[in-house]
Amino acid sequence: MTFLEALNQSSTLLYILTAIFSLLFGSFFNVVIYRLPKMMEANWRSECEFLINGEESEPQPADKKFGLAFPHSHCPNCQAPVKPWQNIPVISYLLLKGKCASCKTSIGIRYPAIEIITAAIAVFTVSQFGLSSEALAFTLFGWLLLILTMIDIDHQLLPDSLTLPLLWLGLAWHASFGQIPLQDAVWGAIAGYLTLWSVYWLFKIVTGKEGMGFGDFKLLAALGAWLGWQSLPLIIILSSLVGAVLGSLTLALSKKSQSNPIPFGPYLAIAGWISLFWGAQITENYLRFAGF
Repeated sequence: MTFLEALNQSSTLLYILTAIFSLLFGSFFNVVIYRLPKMMEANWRSECEFLINGEESEPQPADKKFGLAFPHSHCPNCQAPVKPWQNIPVISYLLLKGKCASCKTSIGIRYPAIEIITAAIAVFTVSQFGLSSEALAFTLFGWLLLILTMIDIDHQLLPDSLTLPLLWLGLAWHASFGQIPLQDAVWGAIAGYLTLWSVYWLFKIVTGKEGMGFGDFKLLAALGAWLGWQSLPLIIILSSLVGAVLGSLTLALSKKSQSNPIPFGPYLAIAGWISLFWGAQITENYLRFAGF
């Protein structure tokens, strides 16, 4: 019996290994969520300096460079490096009691939470599709939505470096495996983008204000590429409902003014995830309830 055959026959072992493997990715996703927006801001600053000064800014010394791999993980308060045993997903957080080993500064609960959510997405997807190409594809789909959600919450930003690959991966998936007709995926991407693009311009013409960012257009286009144009009405309705509920709770708990912008990307991501697994069932139940 091969190792893959053993995994297919033992769902418990499959779920445990999937969770452990995914926790490692979750730790890396924390890095991406924190550092990618800072990298983009540094790039924008460099471009602005180039436009203003007419010449490229001086290159940063090695100790000032900032990327996904450098500098190595460290405490933002005391700058103490994070040792390998202090960087084990979830376990290190529990052993350190949520504090830096050097200065005892509290570490946010969101870091182990994102690691756990990353593992939960993978385990749930594998439970639905088994050890298959579908499980791999839809796990990646869920992980990218998680990263985009957290970045949008933190910075009201949906990076092109994530939304566009998500879109192209959806089209490539259906072109290769044909879970839905490629034509439906392509029209899903087109209709997804144009739907929110139209809403944006209509709102701007009527109010003179910008109601959402261009990243929202691209995210809905990506969801359309993965789920097809038929899923777009459900995604829009669900994202509006989720946004109304969670947005109201956020305003009530944070006591922020209603004029403060609220990111729409997380609601689109949640709606897209729901539509992937339960979209057909929701639509069928609604049509039955409506008498169609």
